[in-house]
Amino acid sequence: MRKIVLAVTALFLVALDQLSKFLVVKYIHLGAIVDFIPNLVSLTYLRNTGAAFSILENQQWLFTVTTLLVLGAALYYLIKRIQSDNFWLLVSLLLIISGGLGNFIDRLRLGYVVDMIHLDFVDFAIFNVADSYLSIGVALLIIALWKEEKNGN
Repeated sequence: MRKIVLAVTALFLVALDQLSKFLVVKYIHLGAIVDFIPNLVSLTYLRNTGAAFSILENQQWLFTVTTLLVLGAALYYLIKRIQSDNFWLLVSLLLIISGGLGNFIDRLRLGYVVDMIHLDFVDFAIFNVADSYLSIGVALLIIALWKEEKNGN
């Protein structure tokens, strides 16, 4: 049952990411800025051919290999630990897998990743929903592994 819940949740998260990107591409012109939550968040449609912060632009082969390795490792670890009582470990791996898949779909389908979320209150890179999954997932994974190590598991 746990496997089914995790798989359905991952599919839902990837679908949410892809829906957000579809809507941005359909309703916002490339480079346009649209207020979403005034003074907090705006939407800006960008095409990112690089990694985070647009580094390593146009290195699709590198992103493909890296993504497959990370997804493979996360999926292997999730399967290995599927019966774990460490809820946050499972959530972190689920977010990493979902975020990786969301951006991988863009790279395969479009040759770039659709970015759109701009935090107006801080000077930060424009990102997407899948990037949020990845960032939160990695942070949770570090905390979950640290707590496991601390507890001697």
